[in-house]
Amino acid sequence: MAFPKITIDTLVAAPLDTVWTAYTAPAHITRWNFASDDWCCPSAENDMRVGGTYKARMEAKDGSFGFDFEAVYDEVSPKERLVYTLGDGRRVETTFTPESDGVRVTTTFDAEGMHPLEMQRDGWQSILDNFGRHAASL
Repeated sequence: MAFPKITIDTLVAAPLDTVWTAYTAPAHITRWNFASDDWCCPSAENDMRVGGTYKARMEAKDGSFGFDFEAVYDEVSPKERLVYTLGDGRRVETTFTPESDGVRVTTTFDAEGMHPLEMQRDGWQSILDNFGRHAASL
């Protein structure tokens, strides 16, 4: 099944090592992996190897809704690229590209069919922006 692809990115004013650690370490993931201040990420697990799993719990702070975001890694190239497949078969690729003023983090993901593309793009971009702010603060 072909899914529409959406690409988002952010430029993080931090060294590559810092950006990579902030993006992949569960202790950091729980600090940025949510789209708005009324959501949180109370737990995260990250087994970064081909066939390893990524799991992040995402919840509304008021307890009204929550879900596990889960994936299996297809490719892990440290400090360069991560590719994983979600449970419904959609793929996600994130690259880390050093630039003169920081690291460009770019994610391309297969959109799902339930929500408008713009809503998906905005939600994922908001999470990536949270990540960028967190990584730059380290």
